[in-house]
Amino acid sequence: MKQKHGKGSFWGLVPLLTFLVLYIITGVSTQNFNSMPLMIGILIASAVALMMHRKGEIDRTTFAERVTKYCVGGGDDGLILMVIVFLLAGGFYGVSKGMHAVDAVTNLGLDILPVKLILPGLFVIGCIISFAMGTSMGTVAALMPIGVSLALKIHGNMALFCGTVVGSAMFGDNLSMISASVIAATRTQDVSMMKKFKTNIAMLLPAIIVNLALLAMQPVGQGVHLSGNHPYDLLNLLPYILVIILSFTGMHVILVLTLGILTGVVIGVFHGDFSLVKSMTVIHNGMMSMEDMALIAILVGGLVALMDYLGGIDWIINALTRKIKSAKGGEFAIAGLVSLLDIITTNNTVSIITAGPLAKDIGDQFGISAPRIASDLVTFSCVFNGLIPYGGQLLVAAGLAKISPMQIVPYSWYCLLMLVSSVGFILLSRDRRK
Repeated sequence: MKQKHGKGSFWGLVPLLTFLVLYIITGVSTQNFNSMPLMIGILIASAVALMMHRKGEIDRTTFAERVTKYCVGGGDDGLILMVIVFLLAGGFYGVSKGMHAVDAVTNLGLDILPVKLILPGLFVIGCIISFAMGTSMGTVAALMPIGVSLALKIHGNMALFCGTVVGSAMFGDNLSMISASVIAATRTQDVSMMKKFKTNIAMLLPAIIVNLALLAMQPVGQGVHLSGNHPYDLLNLLPYILVIILSFTGMHVILVLTLGILTGVVIGVFHGDFSLVKSMTVIHNGMMSMEDMALIAILVGGLVALMDYLGGIDWIINALTRKIKSAKGGEFAIAGLVSLLDIITTNNTVSIITAGPLAKDIGDQFGISAPRIASDLVTFSCVFNGLIPYGGQLLVAAGLAKISPMQIVPYSWYCLLMLVSSVGFILLSRDRRK
């Protein structure tokens, strides 16, 4: 049964629109969408929201009362849990990088990579690395130099190699148990990662298979030999293997990441990569890499709470669902919302954190299951994050390859296939209540 929402007020969207307008103007004028840090933009929007009153309110709230609403929204237990998981994921990344687990995964892949299947092999290696690391930016930074080297060695299409690496990076952002995007989606919908993973992998399996087939059909690799010394220690793979296995058992994500960090520390100290005392600095530096994302999550939570008070949340829900009469329509509304936010902010995690509460309301209204909502949020945000030429992933890939980001977009095949596969999944699935 549909939940009843008030009509809300467009007035309540003024803080969000302020942020979006400032972000776009700054990006266009400087030709760099990283010119205005997201945290600053959200702080400005929060300041605007704190100065506003709800339309038609007889007894206006005081500034102190609005600050309290903001703090309550930012201090939501789900958000604080998300912050803790963000920090632990950063700590795990720091340790795994410090004890050369990333190098081990890459070199193992190169060692077993068939010469005639360079492109699908590169994609598979990237998927493994991104799934293990949980970060698309880290995967692009780690694997892109290898992709560039292979493309130069065989005189291949550099843009195609870049698109392959970017696609594999978005694979992990979408499915990894320690991806910030996955954490944000599952926490905002209060659903287990395992349930989300089962739904998401079914949604994307056609895209994975078709992408591998298309890459395998490309005429590259003739007469090329990848022989060489690619040293790796299988013991360095243990933290990744442990995190993946424990995640599939349903263990709480905090315990999973903690055990992964401790395992990485033991191996790193054993190999002499760092001392036990130095390991604390390694963990800290990794956590600090997620500090911005953790703080942004809290600020967005406060901003959304004020927008809800001002009537903006109800207005968006009504605008998106006014002509929708089915769960499928609700899913497309969620997909459109998170996609638009990602195109504007170029950050899939921030777009998920922002859209998450709205998506949950839409899901409750139209009976969409939490795993489906979480999968839609992650997938559609990752699709466009791997396609927008001014996004971080394409900018880094293009910079390392010394080509234009626009050249990569048509070759980001996996991201395009994700879009087709996800839309098809929604259209062909049974439209039933949860």
